[in-house]
Amino acid sequence: MRNALNNLADTVENPDHQQRFENEMDSFFALFRRYLADKASGSTLDWEKIKSPSPNEVVQYNSLNESAATNLSKLAVLKLNGGLGTSMGCVGPKSVIEVRDGNTFLDLSVRQIEHLNRKYDADVPLLLMNSFNTDNDTAKIIKKYQGHRIRVKTFNQSRFPRIYKDSLLPVPDSYDDELDSWYPPGHGDLFESLVQSGELDALLAQGREILFVSNGDNLGATVDTKILDHMIETGAEYIMELTNKTRADVKGGTLINYEGSVRLLEIAQVPKEHVEEFKSIKKFKYFNTNNLWINLRAIKKLVEHNAIEAEIIPNQKTISKGNVDINVLQLETAVGAAIRHFQGAHGVVVPRSRFLPVKTCSDLLLVKSDLFFLEHGALKLDPTRDGFANPLIKLGSHFKKVSGFQSRVPHMPKILELDHLTITGNVTLGRGVTLKGTVIIVCNDGDKIDIPNGSILENVVVTGNLTILEH
Repeated sequence: MRNALNNLADTVENPDHQQRFENEMDSFFALFRRYLADKASGSTLDWEKIKSPSPNEVVQYNSLNESAATNLSKLAVLKLNGGLGTSMGCVGPKSVIEVRDGNTFLDLSVRQIEHLNRKYDADVPLLLMNSFNTDNDTAKIIKKYQGHRIRVKTFNQSRFPRIYKDSLLPVPDSYDDELDSWYPPGHGDLFESLVQSGELDALLAQGREILFVSNGDNLGATVDTKILDHMIETGAEYIMELTNKTRADVKGGTLINYEGSVRLLEIAQVPKEHVEEFKSIKKFKYFNTNNLWINLRAIKKLVEHNAIEAEIIPNQKTISKGNVDINVLQLETAVGAAIRHFQGAHGVVVPRSRFLPVKTCSDLLLVKSDLFFLEHGALKLDPTRDGFANPLIKLGSHFKKVSGFQSRVPHMPKILELDHLTITGNVTLGRGVTLKGTVIIVCNDGDKIDIPNGSILENVVVTGNLTILEH
């Protein structure tokens, strides 16, 4: 492997790219060696040693002190912006999908921080960690924020070579080999990339101490000065926002106490015979929202000492080379798994409203609906819905792509009193539709269901054929 990586480095013609590429290959080689060592030693967690976190390792949000927002000069915000919108049928970065009132994910993030800066006369910067998949498009898009009261900086995470599953050698033959020979190695790469890019030192030079990190598609991840103040008061180097697990979140990573220290436990690490126990809401009450508050000096120190060893997630993929399908591996790490390396690290159990991810068009229906209203770029839940869980929405394959969703749901239904919605098949919703209780609409292959304008559906199952002709 080392020889193969050296050969790849020899194919870099541009001297400006040479050093960065060599650094990336060194980082990849360290990850690969660790993967082989873990595989050889079979280093898995001993289930009997896994305990629920102690009270001082998980703090309730409502126990935090009120905030006067005096620490914003110490804060920077980072959005993970490496993902494409392909799973929702879109081209380009996921962050440019329109989610609400003509605003994209990125627009909403910018509006939130701009409002914060205006309200408190602050200068909180926004950083975007791009991948090689999203960097060029993002660079063009952020030009439109130049006149805004916000500094937007971008940097790239690493580009690592995929490896053949059988030989464990790199797929690319040269530095400029086609894109599917490479991969961005998960958001655990944040620490290394932040240091290598020079952005971490730049933030420290500005007096920034704390980085608030979240997924670009989590619309609930807004700056919360109570958590910021709590972090400074306690001197914690790392805070993970947790929220109560529901039946919809049973696969989410959870915080545990393992041999006296805090760790993140992901479902991939759980032995098969204990998976049901892991999913239990009784033993593991909370899950990781991936809203993280991390001390910048601690990151710098750990990276300089090569001390961050987050659990490796081997992700199997199939790519086409020529006309042949080839099985490959990409070795990834998650930013949450690094929690065990930081001093005073703990979880804060936050309201569910801080976890509003948009992974599918079912999620998109929720955030576009009358359940929420927009306030300074942040989505706020309608007060009448306070204290209730969000409705469970399951849209079928006809709604998988944003284009299909938009053509079938051109007008958002009213869902303030909805508990559960399932729609499958060739279904279109008219204007001014209201859905209440449990609504199930099932359209068989070859049939078509048009829900008429102004319909009120409450606790019903709709099947068969229904076409309304306007005249």
